[in-house]
Amino acid sequence: MLRLEGMIANHDRVFEGAIEINTETGLIEHVGPRTGKSDLNLDGQIIFPGFGDIHIHARDDVSKSQVYKEDFSTVAAASIHGGVTHVADMPNNPVAPVDDERYAAKEKLTETSAVHVTLYAGIGPETSPLRRHVPYKAFMGPSVGDLFFASQEQLEGVIAKYRGKNVSFHCEDPAILRESSGEPTHEQRRPARAEITATEFALYLIERYELVGKLCHYSTKGGLEKIAAAKARGVRVTAEATPHHLFFDDSMLTDENRLWLQMNPPLRGPADRLALIGALRVGLVDYVATDHAPHTIEEKMEGVSGVPHLDTYGAFATWLMAEHRFSAQDIARVCAWNPGKFVKEFLPQGFGKGYGAIEPGYVGSLTILDPDAPYVVRREDMKTKCGWSPFEGYTMPGRVTYTVLQGRVYPAG
Repeated sequence: MLRLEGMIANHDRVFEGAIEINTETGLIEHVGPRTGKSDLNLDGQIIFPGFGDIHIHARDDVSKSQVYKEDFSTVAAASIHGGVTHVADMPNNPVAPVDDERYAAKEKLTETSAVHVTLYAGIGPETSPLRRHVPYKAFMGPSVGDLFFASQEQLEGVIAKYRGKNVSFHCEDPAILRESSGEPTHEQRRPARAEITATEFALYLIERYELVGKLCHYSTKGGLEKIAAAKARGVRVTAEATPHHLFFDDSMLTDENRLWLQMNPPLRGPADRLALIGALRVGLVDYVATDHAPHTIEEKMEGVSGVPHLDTYGAFATWLMAEHRFSAQDIARVCAWNPGKFVKEFLPQGFGKGYGAIEPGYVGSLTILDPDAPYVVRREDMKTKCGWSPFEGYTMPGRVTYTVLQGRVYPAG
């Protein structure tokens, strides 16, 4: 039995208490008042339900052609370092999991990960739903890999087969991307109107085909009111925001950092960034999801889009608290409770009530933060195989002190 005491932050309350985790079942057995008996000294720290990152790219598949970037074992190392206890991996691999056989083959590879991995299946121009219940990802415009669509008409023809399914959308309109391809900068080649137009179409698809929809790595202020209106009329849609779209904006780009901070969708303006932060705080945006893209340093210098974030997930949460008035409850909601709700229906047996809350019956995985212990992000400390971070040199106001996976304690470092 693992016994911990301290300040506990759930999505609905923060309280002083004690937690008992059964290390054999991996589930929380008891939550109650403090007793004075704890296996760790957690004074000044906050105990959160284990954080979940529901949008990563592990780059691991049966081809093994991209594991020089990352694999499921190094995903786990970076996740534990960043206080992340479960992840959901995207399907744009060389051998994409688009059918039951490929999905099962990729799922077998996740056994090397110490953190639980939920897999998305890919939706492409020729795909159909799997026999088993899984989440899906649709890339509306070109990204890494070849699972994308050339037009709205092509996409709708395929999505019609996925009625009622859980589908996440990368919202960039392919026609607008083609029209903008000759612009001088990456940011201008992938303009905000491409995301806003694609958002309108994704919301239409979600509503018409009764999908459980999610909008990935949202970046534009102009689309937030459309998401709000859709939610108000009962459309089942949620949205992610990434650390890079919340921390950086295009006013921070220089000749020196432009390639490091290139991603799809690109950085937007300061007003977009602040609007996203506000939307995340009030619940219009639902998740902090990293879009962890572990491209090598050499690839970044060649103009490949995407940045890694798993190592810094927990430290970034302390930045939201210190710089933008996020409460511990807010962090528990967007980093633990909502991600836990997203993956719950896809978990295998043995995970009790799932992830996301410190209550009896939930998975005994925890993220423990010291919000007042500054953390300097250094390349040499990164556990991701790609070995770098867009936050290098920045000092985060707090840090991860322990990550607990089903009752097993991993100290920071």
